[in-house]
Amino acid sequence: MAATEAKIKVSGVTRRYSIRQNKDEEKKLFTALQDVDLEVRPGEFLTIVGPSGCGKSTLLDLIAGLATPTQGELYIDGKKINGPALDRGIVMQGYALFPWRTVRRNVEFGLEIKKVPKKDRKDISDRFLELVGLANYADRYPYELSGGMKQRVAIARALAYDPEVLLMDEPFAAVDAQTRETLQDELLRIWEQTGKTIIFVTHSIDEAVALADRVVVMSPNPGKVREIVPVSLPRPRRVGDVQSTADFSWIRHRVWELLQGETASPKPPVQQTPVQAPLELAEQLSSSAAL
Repeated sequence: MAATEAKIKVSGVTRRYSIRQNKDEEKKLFTALQDVDLEVRPGEFLTIVGPSGCGKSTLLDLIAGLATPTQGELYIDGKKINGPALDRGIVMQGYALFPWRTVRRNVEFGLEIKKVPKKDRKDISDRFLELVGLANYADRYPYELSGGMKQRVAIARALAYDPEVLLMDEPFAAVDAQTRETLQDELLRIWEQTGKTIIFVTHSIDEAVALADRVVVMSPNPGKVREIVPVSLPRPRRVGDVQSTADFSWIRHRVWELLQGETASPKPPVQQTPVQAPLELAEQLSSSAAL
């Protein structure tokens, strides 16, 4: 951790709640997170990856102030988090747009809560719709948009009221692979322009590595931070470009090993010869077999 004071600090956090399998069973305590310590730097792009049930979304809810820890404390800029606030914006998988509001009025929702004057709201919404590439769609309704466009509206809405931290819970999981990569590149571009602190939860190892400064790898039952993996890929970056590099492959494999519960292997030496593409290798093996 750099000497800079943490933007977000999670200190000794445990989260338990009561569950039961069916209505006839007595409730039992379930530990979603246990003894989680985490610090997020100002302006950092941090991703969180882990198996289902490891508490990724629970941790995001706690940082958002939508839930309270059973034990431990969470801080933003040294101040204890006691509930939701406009210093944290949230983007979820399901868009959560208001179907009766136009794109512009969806983006302006947080500004209305902040009592921003109407003229200023329009100027701000115009700026952020331009930022996400939807300037020509301001008067459309959500049902007139594709899934990727809806997610852009959700991002613009979260950014428009100028939160210091953007919390994203698998925001691209519901879109197709091509749209997902486009949105990933758009998010990286927006992050580079705005300098927001982003905490991004995902199930995808590729997505976690391609976007992040650091990847938090979590283990389940109960959820704990297994390891935090630094991502030494250059910035600015495009997802399609970095995914073809040897460094990306090694970091991805390291995260995969940690998710399997294995000890991460040391970084191998840099390849001195190019790795053959699968098709070229198959042709070579086929030729050798024929001899």
